[in-house]
Amino acid sequence: MREPRIERFDTRAQFQQELRTLLACARATLDLFDPDFALFQLGASETDAELRRFLHGGGVLRLAMHDSTRIERDAPRFLKLLRDYSHRIECRLTHRGLRQLTDSFAIADNLHVVRRFHSDHLRGEAAFDAPESADLPRERFGAIWEESRSDLHPTVTGL
Repeated sequence: MREPRIERFDTRAQFQQELRTLLACARATLDLFDPDFALFQLGASETDAELRRFLHGGGVLRLAMHDSTRIERDAPRFLKLLRDYSHRIECRLTHRGLRQLTDSFAIADNLHVVRRFHSDHLRGEAAFDAPESADLPRERFGAIWEESRSDLHPTVTGL
């Protein structure tokens, strides 16, 4: 394992660069939580290509969110990715009791994490090769995941 690298960011461009770096590092698991994934660019061709590489290599992608409207409306590439790799992607919607959660984070392989402290702001931190930095977000994601229900199915019927 390499030496941990921790970077702070406070702009959209920096956040998206750190997220691209995280996606490129991912090999086995990607766990993402955001209220609506508005800033994650899930519909961008670069993101699609990186996620396809990850999923084709056997990775598993899990998304938890409060609202899937933005993805359904603005990310047709992601919806196609969901159809193509439905066996490797699961999306869940939080229940009302968790809607007060406002942070945002992405965890790759329980080793790398990019997180914004509040989803309405761009201030955050990226940590690579730093499993201890991923511990708290990983625990939070696990709790959110357990309290959420399946959403965003590859077809209208969910099959």
